[in-house]
Amino acid sequence: MMMGFAASQNAFAAALLRADRPVPEGITSPRGVPDAARFAVYRNNVFVGLTKALAQQFPVTERLVGKEFFVAMARTYAQDHKPASPLMIEYGSDFPDFIASFQQAKELAYLPDVARIEAAWMRAYHAADAVPLDLAALTTAAPEMLADMRLVIHPSAGLIRSGYPIGSIWSAHQQEMVTPVASWQPETVLVLRPEMTVHVRILPPQDAVFAAALFNDATLGDAAEAAFAAAPEFDFGTALIGLVSLGAFSALKQDEGNVP
Repeated sequence: MMMGFAASQNAFAAALLRADRPVPEGITSPRGVPDAARFAVYRNNVFVGLTKALAQQFPVTERLVGKEFFVAMARTYAQDHKPASPLMIEYGSDFPDFIASFQQAKELAYLPDVARIEAAWMRAYHAADAVPLDLAALTTAAPEMLADMRLVIHPSAGLIRSGYPIGSIWSAHQQEMVTPVASWQPETVLVLRPEMTVHVRILPPQDAVFAAALFNDATLGDAAEAAFAAAPEFDFGTALIGLVSLGAFSALKQDEGNVP
């Protein structure tokens, strides 16, 4: 029985990204027999296109593992991850999570988080434009109300917390000559594009819990309380002004639970 058009398309797509699948029905030579060689060329071209798209989005990840390893990893990813959009800039958004589960990369425990910086960079680059929150807005809020207020995250902003110096690793690989990372300590990285340029910032260690809480929609008071508990040296004013100055937020809003 001949397959319907939709079923035929699905079978073709499944075989295209899985080298262990047989040649789809209808892919034949002029003699009417399945043409595996012809389909293999097409399959390889698709894999090459997808791996190149990933390499363009994750250049530091590729440098860290080498081109040959990256291609093998990318091809394994592509087998089970078809593009969900015709926009190839969106392909690979979950590639960092795949790397975390890729057994051959387990020895490079920091690799998924470095890839998360690169994915956040791409999201920031294509995010909607928005005017960052002005520092002056903080002065307009009544001091007794500030603790119950929340900050709206800028559309471009992403936060990556890691047990490894991922920001320093990423920064080192922006140069042709890579220098060793001086201090192998956990880092929290803020990626954002407040205006025209994407920035990758390593936050002070004592501000990491505060920033993470705000990015999880905590009130300023709750975020500060969590930060003080984690790092007694945390300074609320310095941390808040620092994040606002970087452009991490687009608005200040009253906690709905405390609106009269």
